[in-house]
Amino acid sequence: MSPYREQAPPPSLARWVECSWSVTTPEALAGYSVHPDGCLDIVFDREGGLRAVGAMTTAQRYDLPAGSQMSGIRFRPGMAGLFLGSPPELTDSVVALEDLWGRAGRQLQDQISESGSFEARIHELMAALGRPHQPLTPVQRAIEAVSAARGIVDLDEIANQANLSPRQFRRRCLEESGLTPKHLCRVLRFRHACELAGRSAHPAWPDIAVETGYFDQAHLIRDFQEFTGTTPVSVFSNTSALGLS
Repeated sequence: MSPYREQAPPPSLARWVECSWSVTTPEALAGYSVHPDGCLDIVFDREGGLRAVGAMTTAQRYDLPAGSQMSGIRFRPGMAGLFLGSPPELTDSVVALEDLWGRAGRQLQDQISESGSFEARIHELMAALGRPHQPLTPVQRAIEAVSAARGIVDLDEIANQANLSPRQFRRRCLEESGLTPKHLCRVLRFRHACELAGRSAHPAWPDIAVETGYFDQAHLIRDFQEFTGTTPVSVFSNTSALGLS
């Protein structure tokens, strides 16, 4: 049984938050792999406290001790800045939520530390987020469109719809999501490929490459090697690999 599970967010937050999740390991687990997904998460466990984990450019692997419990909220690409107070420059980085929210972050960590269940912790986190009062900016709406299309888009057209030049969109997308538009598209296509492959015991990689917008299977393999350090077949023969961070 997978140690990972997730839940949909409340409808009031669904535009900005993708899901809540937990990882529980009754037994020690070595080399637990978390893949890039274009998202920023707020994560809590008793050892590391409450922290923001930025978008990743390569897979990270963790040795989880027996009895570890980790909970989190995953923001949709480009949406975390609405809640963290400013566009987070956290790519491949981790920062204590207290450093972003100050006293409120420290108080929330103390409050969550006293919660005895995954559901209670997530409830506290969701309540602390509230709901953004300001509408999405043109850049955030553009990133939202890129995410909805799973990275299979004409970026020049997306930039034009946001009334931005390609160079402006590149800079603003990097500020909001932690990734350039092209990099975000690659991560989203890779993520989609992982999702499709995870539905079958014997993934048809040529078909997956076509469905996820790759020029050919060689390009899909290239992205897997860059993002995970290995091939698609190797990733999906490793039952400890997780396609989503």
